[in-house]
Amino acid sequence: MRILLLALLLATTAVPAHAGLFDKKPEDAAREAAETGMAAATIWVDASWGFRNQGAANDLSKAHQAFARHGYKVVSVEPYIENNDLQGFFVTYQKP
Repeated sequence: MRILLLALLLATTAVPAHAGLFDKKPEDAAREAAETGMAAATIWVDASWGFRNQGAANDLSKAHQAFARHGYKVVSVEPYIENNDLQGFFVTYQKP
């Protein structure tokens, strides 16, 4: 799993035009991915301190809805844990 995450990070940093998806709201990232014709997109969903259960779940749901509106389906949701603390999720969407 760590190798997959490293590969995803390297792939997104190797393509500067799409690396900006990590810095955007899911709605904006989904729109940009669709407008540029991306077959797949990976975004970061932060697990905010104090709201890791409820907040992260709500944020994941909102991201899924945003990408679904543009015809994307969830491919994977990979948690990122640092020092035994959940930091967030790398979420990959793909057009069928």
